[in-house]
Amino acid sequence: MNVEEFREYCLSFRGVREKMPFPNVADRYSRDVLCFYVGDKWFCFVNVAVFDFCCIKCDPDRSGELQARYMGIRPGWHMNKKYWISVYFEQDVPDSLIRELVKASYDLVAGSLTKKEREELDSF
Repeated sequence: MNVEEFREYCLSFRGVREKMPFPNVADRYSRDVLCFYVGDKWFCFVNVAVFDFCCIKCDPDRSGELQARYMGIRPGWHMNKKYWISVYFEQDVPDSLIRELVKASYDLVAGSLTKKEREELDSF
C-alpha cells in the first residue's frame, strides 16, 4: 500500500475530511502529518512525506493482543497509549489488517459522535 492508496481508503468513509493541522510547528515530521477526521474528531493520521506508520484509535481490549502478535503494531505515537496504536507499514502487518483496523478506528470515533453529528453523517 502506498500513501495515495491509503489516503483514498481513509477518504472513502462517509463524512471524512482531511487536514494537515500542524503547518507551523518546528518539527518537520509533525508538519507533514495528515489527519483524517469524522466530525471534529481524528480517527487516523499519517506522515505523508515519510509514510512509515499510521496512528489509529483501537479498542483497548484488542490493542494488547495486536501488539503482542505483530512487531509492526506499537503504542500510539504522541497519543493516549491505552486507546491509540501506531501501525507500521512494510513490517509484519498485512495491508488487509491495516484496512480493517483503520475501519474499526473510524467506527469507534463515528460511534462516539453526538446524535446530531451522526445524523449529519447520513447526509453524505
